[in-house]
Amino acid sequence: MQALFYVGPEALELRETELSPLAPGESRVRIQATGICGSDLHAYHGHDPRRQPPLILGHEAAGVVVEGAMVGKRVTMNPLIVCGRCEYCLSGRQNLCSNRTMIGMTRAGSFAESLTIPDHCLIELPETLSPVVAALTEPAATALHGIQRLERVLARPLAEARVLVIGAGAVGLLAGLMLRQRGVRNLQLADTNPLRRQTAQEAGLDAFDPVHQALADDSIDAVFDCVGAAATRRMGVAVVRPGGAIMHLGLQDNEGSLDVRAVTLKEIAFLGAYTYTTTDLWATVALLDSGALGELGWVETRPLEEGSQAFADLAAGRTAAAKVVLLP
Repeated sequence: MQALFYVGPEALELRETELSPLAPGESRVRIQATGICGSDLHAYHGHDPRRQPPLILGHEAAGVVVEGAMVGKRVTMNPLIVCGRCEYCLSGRQNLCSNRTMIGMTRAGSFAESLTIPDHCLIELPETLSPVVAALTEPAATALHGIQRLERVLARPLAEARVLVIGAGAVGLLAGLMLRQRGVRNLQLADTNPLRRQTAQEAGLDAFDPVHQALADDSIDAVFDCVGAAATRRMGVAVVRPGGAIMHLGLQDNEGSLDVRAVTLKEIAFLGAYTYTTTDLWATVALLDSGALGELGWVETRPLEEGSQAFADLAAGRTAAAKVVLLP
């Protein structure tokens, strides 16, 4: 089969490779659509020691089971492979599994014509959900998980809050669309890339450039940092109101320091959220299938053989697409 291999910093190669053998309890999925994640770009730049070349990246995918217990079924997948036995798995917090592994990190990922994955990771798709939209399940579930965690600490309903989303990439844009769907009336997205801002505005969201349009300090009830950089953390702490909340979803860097004095004196709830649970994924499939997030024309598709160029374009900020989906 053909697969796109990460072979070193900013280097990808399309190669012929052998099919992986099926282990007991696994299925083989023919990939129909697979998205490029920010973490894939992080690895592409050589900044993720967990992803060692040569490796097939990719973990946002939809396809058809061609071998295994669910043969013939259309599926998306939970890329986290969990043990099912630790206290986190048994309490429904599988994303924190003590023994988790992951496709596209510790084993071959979805930038290929097919992959093997444990059956318990597969989620059957409704016939009405296209593979390209289904490939958004993973980033959309990440946004949903973060929203649900933040909702639990706000003093008032989220719909009443003044909300800021930092970053108009896939997770940020999906978070904005979900917040709008949940009735948030005062919502803004911040992004320094004019192409991303244009995409967000075309999706019906209010986007601005935080470099040239600074928000007032203590003016926002809830912040979703979907970038996760030193500058965005400083911005979030500055603009959030006393008693407000910050959801830290992005993982761009671990630089700088957090103003813990401001966090303490303003009694800010500073939260992190890692991926999603299985129930988050199920709920996200239903949400995407409902069409409640509106038109998803901001998704760009390219063939797998153009994957290397797609990575280069994303890294250089040359595309307005919040998500590029590769089609094997």
